[in-house]
Amino acid sequence: MTIIVTDTGFAKAEPSTYVALNTVPANADTASLAVDIPSDADLSTLAAHVASFAAVRVDFPSFADGRGFTIAKRLRELGYSGPLRARGHVIADQYAMARRSGFDEVEISDDLAARQPEDQWLARADWQDHDYQTRLKRRA
Repeated sequence: MTIIVTDTGFAKAEPSTYVALNTVPANADTASLAVDIPSDADLSTLAAHVASFAAVRVDFPSFADGRGFTIAKRLRELGYSGPLRARGHVIADQYAMARRSGFDEVEISDDLAARQPEDQWLARADWQDHDYQTRLKRRA
């Protein structure tokens, strides 16, 4: 089982069916698709379809691999407004960055949730108040 992390804490992940991006036919009706996007995806090939995906989950193969943050930001810039989930090796210290880059939630393993309990994630749930850009804007 996996855990979904949001600004309100932990919840058990509901079973869902995401399809691998490389298995989506070019002429598919993407409005009903929940798509898994790998961290090395070339988003330029998706630009025409990305806004219509029903849900998107971006893979983080390692907590040291930040490409997923760039993918989330780019998806939002391309017009994707649906649910955006980070999955894999995202740690509590990265939660604020995940939210600022466009993710709505993070999917983590039960093992990670045991090592980094809910209170560690909730401590970063005030992600809108503690970024340097907000502090700079207040000073201006």
